[in-house]
Amino acid sequence: MSSASLNPAVESTRRDNLVGSIWMVAAMVLFAIEDASIKVASTHAPVGQVMMLFGLGGALLFALYAAKKGDRLIAPAVRSSSMRYRMLFEVGGRLFYSMAVVLTPLSATTVILQATPLVVVAFAAMLFRERVGIRRWFAVFVGLAGVIIVVGPGRDSFSMLSILAVLGMLGFAGRDLASRAAPPTVTTAVLGLYGFISVLVAGSVIAIWRGGPFLWPELALLLPLIVAVCVGVGAYACLMKAMRTGDVSAVTPFRYSRLLFGVGLGVFWFQETLSSQMIAGSALIVASGLIIIGRRS
Repeated sequence: MSSASLNPAVESTRRDNLVGSIWMVAAMVLFAIEDASIKVASTHAPVGQVMMLFGLGGALLFALYAAKKGDRLIAPAVRSSSMRYRMLFEVGGRLFYSMAVVLTPLSATTVILQATPLVVVAFAAMLFRERVGIRRWFAVFVGLAGVIIVVGPGRDSFSMLSILAVLGMLGFAGRDLASRAAPPTVTTAVLGLYGFISVLVAGSVIAIWRGGPFLWPELALLLPLIVAVCVGVGAYACLMKAMRTGDVSAVTPFRYSRLLFGVGLGVFWFQETLSSQMIAGSALIVASGLIIIGRRS
């Protein structure tokens, strides 16, 4: 028996990493369904209005859940600098990613989003002093190369709209890092509440920018919105559990599972096609994730 297996601290860390990874995979399944539902809802109403209703619904559910648990919705910890940064990154991430989901193929947007773990791992090493070895740094650069291939700057097929997904990815990476730094007294329900308030703010920004009348929600809009809110709340709760359990650099790489679900929904639900560049970029991103998962040092 190895000495590591006799060390209670090491065993506890491994157990936390395993539990956090399971939470992360569950979150990615639900997030993929959320993206598809929002994309469907956006065919029946402007994207700003969709995001406002989505954020409002999620915020109400989390507020009710927090109130039932007796959590304080407004407390000194909520006003901490990490929470302010978290909300700022959340608004930016939601603003740009939601526009990318609606305006670009879901499969391509999902692939670009998979660079989030690379950014999180890199900054976790610098901000939280987590140990990141040479192989992990190599994996970060391999994954970023995959993102560049998918985005395709310089190619005839390049679209500036792809930058929306990149900006959204950076916003979500900042949110995840700020979630890790958030005071432990701020519960998952409160984090979810302020996260969906950020979605409401992002939707309001889009609605004001694009203009147009507010459409009364009909059944064709309400059904995918209800699905999006329900799975979105579950996804958000799972993600916060994951980011606050185990090491960030160990749990975050399991976000790559979203690639399978998001691309699958894009191909089979929205009849999107996968280009050779997207497949090559996806392969590099997945390979970088496997390097990080396979090497815990």
